[in-house]
This record gives sequence, structure tokens and C-alpha cells, in this order.
Amino acid sequence: MSNLFARFVKDESGATAIEYGLIAALIALAIITGAGALGNAINSKFTNIGTTLNSSGS
Repeated sequence: MSNLFARFVKDESGATAIEYGLIAALIALAIITGAGALGNAINSKFTNIGTTLNSSGS
């Protein structure tokens, strides 16, 4: 029984899979956050360009 418990404690394959999953989740979160910020910045630029073009045409 103690041999089985010792093998269970030394087995780290499950922990490695969880670590890779956490790393992938953090990378995905960073990409989503960055893409959202970039989208907002681009939207702001296009809004400013559209406002400038509309006001200069009047």
C-alpha cells in the first residue's frame, strides 16, 4: 500500500497537464485583452477621421 502511495506522490504527469492548461488560458486571456484594447484604439482613430472629414466637407 505504501508503495502505491509513493508512486502516486511521484507521478507528476497530471500536474504538468494542468500547468500547460493554465499557461494556455493565461496566453488566451492576454490575447483577448490586447485585441480588445487594439480594437478600441482603432475605433477611436476611425471615429476621429470620420468627424474630421464630415466637418471639413461642410
